[in-house]
Amino acid sequence: MSWWRPSDIGFAVRSKLANIGHAAGLFVRLLGPGATTFRRFGLVRDQIHFLGNYSLAIIAVSGLFVGFVLGLQGYYTLQRYGSAEALGLLVALGLVRELGPVVAALLFAGRAGTSLTAEIGLMRAGEQLSAMEMMAVDPVVRILAPRFWAGVITMPLLAAVFSAVGVIGGYVVGVVMLGVDAGSFWGQMQGGVDVWRDVGNGVIKSVVFGFTVTFIALLQGYEAQPTPEGVSRATTRTVVMASLTVLGLDFLLTAMMFNI
Repeated sequence: MSWWRPSDIGFAVRSKLANIGHAAGLFVRLLGPGATTFRRFGLVRDQIHFLGNYSLAIIAVSGLFVGFVLGLQGYYTLQRYGSAEALGLLVALGLVRELGPVVAALLFAGRAGTSLTAEIGLMRAGEQLSAMEMMAVDPVVRILAPRFWAGVITMPLLAAVFSAVGVIGGYVVGVVMLGVDAGSFWGQMQGGVDVWRDVGNGVIKSVVFGFTVTFIALLQGYEAQPTPEGVSRATTRTVVMASLTVLGLDFLLTAMMFNI
């Protein structure tokens, strides 16, 4: 029962509070030089290409198959109630409200988040960040901030691609394969999806997820132990923490948006 000693509990609490303090300090430092970062837009542009372009294939393919499944499941569910014509509305709402931002964020964490953590962690292990500090160059401003803002910009774009490709997948299954009327498919979608309430909520979610996933990835890489084992553990923590945080934030944001 030695693990119940007050000193151990106090040390654990103090360590957690210190970690939270370090994370909050890094977040403030990332937000601070925003204007300076965009003055060197080439750095941000290169990271947008790295994070977005290289994630586009997995986002598009996943969105297509999610649209296939959503169209198939939705058709057989709606057919029971004679409402198969509302398939377009079901697919669109399911994608723009929930599946698009959430699944895209999970894929973004697994593809781009791990790359960011491994890259920053290897810089830490190779003492490149320490060398920059010795040359009076702030690595947060020069290395982390462009990657942070690139992730925030890229995440909503990837979520939009995911939702758009998913709608096409639902159309292929519902209209081409199962025979739903194309006019009803698009008409129900256009009449039932509100730009501000539905699409806007999805955009807000994707922006929040972009902040969250990118920050967690950079934090884990920046605080990683400068060893191969430390970098691998940090990469694993990025996927686990980012995925759980995205799912938790999705519930909170959905509850807030439906109450508004």
